[in-house]
Amino acid sequence: MMVRPRNLPGCWFGFWFRPAILAAVFSLAASAHATIDYTVSLSHPERHILQVAMRIPNVRDHVTLQMPAWTALYQIRDFSSHLMQVSARNEEGQPLALRKLDKQTWTVAGSGIVTVSYPIFWDEPGPFASQLNADHAFLNFAMLLLYVPDRRGEDTKVAFDGVPDGWRVAVELDAAPITAGGRSAAYVAPSYDALVDAPVEIGHFDEFRMDAGGRPIRIVVHGESGDRARLKDWLMRIVDYEVSLMGGAPFREYLFLFHVGSDFGGGGMEHMNCTAISADVPEQLPSYSAHEFFHVWNVKRIRPRSLEPVDYTREMWTRSLWFAEGVTNTYGAYALVRAHLWSTQQFYANLAGAIGELQSRPAHRWQSVEQSSLDAWYEKYPLYNRPEESISYYNKGQIVGVLLDILIRDRTDNRASLDDVLRALNAEYAQAGRFYDDSDALRAALEAVIRGKAPSADSDLSDFFTRYISGTDEIPYADFLARAGWTIYDTSQRRAALGFSVNRNSGVSSSVASVDGESAASEAGLKEGDIVIALNGEPFPRAPERWLRDHQPEERVQLEVERGGKEIDLSFALGRQADGAYQIADIASPTERQRRIRDGILRGVTNP
Repeated sequence: MMVRPRNLPGCWFGFWFRPAILAAVFSLAASAHATIDYTVSLSHPERHILQVAMRIPNVRDHVTLQMPAWTALYQIRDFSSHLMQVSARNEEGQPLALRKLDKQTWTVAGSGIVTVSYPIFWDEPGPFASQLNADHAFLNFAMLLLYVPDRRGEDTKVAFDGVPDGWRVAVELDAAPITAGGRSAAYVAPSYDALVDAPVEIGHFDEFRMDAGGRPIRIVVHGESGDRARLKDWLMRIVDYEVSLMGGAPFREYLFLFHVGSDFGGGGMEHMNCTAISADVPEQLPSYSAHEFFHVWNVKRIRPRSLEPVDYTREMWTRSLWFAEGVTNTYGAYALVRAHLWSTQQFYANLAGAIGELQSRPAHRWQSVEQSSLDAWYEKYPLYNRPEESISYYNKGQIVGVLLDILIRDRTDNRASLDDVLRALNAEYAQAGRFYDDSDALRAALEAVIRGKAPSADSDLSDFFTRYISGTDEIPYADFLARAGWTIYDTSQRRAALGFSVNRNSGVSSSVASVDGESAASEAGLKEGDIVIALNGEPFPRAPERWLRDHQPEERVQLEVERGGKEIDLSFALGRQADGAYQIADIASPTERQRRIRDGILRGVTNP
């Protein structure tokens, strides 16, 4: 999943289950071959209300229903808050007793065929949301369809009713027969999980097709499609390169769903056989597409065990997002430069920008990229997203992906690369229907590739993982990059820093939200929760960053705070902060080894 920064364009691991795994997870019993039917009516687009009817066969005495609490983003978003007036009837149309058990669970008393109906309101744009308005409908099914917890593995069907004249349907599901004189379109999926992994666009849209990567590719654009030929060229290069890299396409057909325009914002969401992407302008589509399409393998098929089986009702904690999302960022950039959509200098600028982003966040000194992965569920809270509070697994994961590639190439004299690791993971886990055990399995795969190509080389990566993945040691960028024939320049501008952040309280006062543990303010005794009264004898500024522009590092300041009803005076020197600006360039006279590694990364090749 790719969201627009804070650090880089947020991805959720969409759901995917093989039949063998489903059989082990869900009790299908006598209803295994039943079909749970949904009908979604779009009769009131101007009111943003979808009317849903869910037909459940083979009910015995009662049935339990749930609405997912999350999808698309690692955030508990409580989709049931959009759901109104749930009712249930039996096959004869008689009302059935329905009881709500908690915010997302209901139980219905009845037997045979039970039909549950409800209206649900959605008008949120973007690939992580759902929207119905006069222009179109974009639906993530997990945000509007109830499910039966112990029957998620059954066949499902969804039909669309009340579709406005002239609107078409685009979804990567198998079609069922057209009904109601062509006004209703129906689609089938082998499970609820497969159904909700296929977002749908309904409306007036531009659609065109191409063959790439040896497979049919559908392109659907709602909004400004721009130059068709140029868009097809971008996508063909990306798809051809990534499919070639991974040794073949694991899908029958792939669908790109694009929303282009200022109303949609930016970001992308991966799914098993499609992606939904929003961009302000068409020129942003290649970078989003290169990232999201690589999720066909990394995330959708190469998956961590910590996210299996999926639980829609609660947070699912994983330490692997640095690889699933961050290394997907690595390969998004690789695809763009290797497919000649970026110049070498654009690739250097992107990597330098990622390093600058990480170094400008004070939290990189205490939050590891594994912890950032684990803490993804806090991203909906503004405080957590502050530079003092967190780093991004997208951002640091992209960096360590490049560094691991350099390390593998260096230790094998460019006879192996991170590309080999992704292909090995695909064979060992995705194609075998298995899931990997977070960082331990990833490290084992990396080490195995080194041993396979250079048996006498040092294949032990425990130090790298301890220091830079599970740990927070400062990364020696110059040392790593030099192995690839690159040098890095720090072009940051130094400016004054308070060493703490504040929360603006009701109207007037501010309280200390966090303190940099290595700052002079911390040494002077400032603590979280202190009420800030004055700075240098004046009321604490409402815009501290603006105030800092007029002051210099090492300048002493006087801070007056209140703690426990007592006023305390603190004196300390302002610290330094950098804007995190770097440049990467080729070493003037690289060795033959450095040149091989550099060219290997930029071109995606290794030596015999």
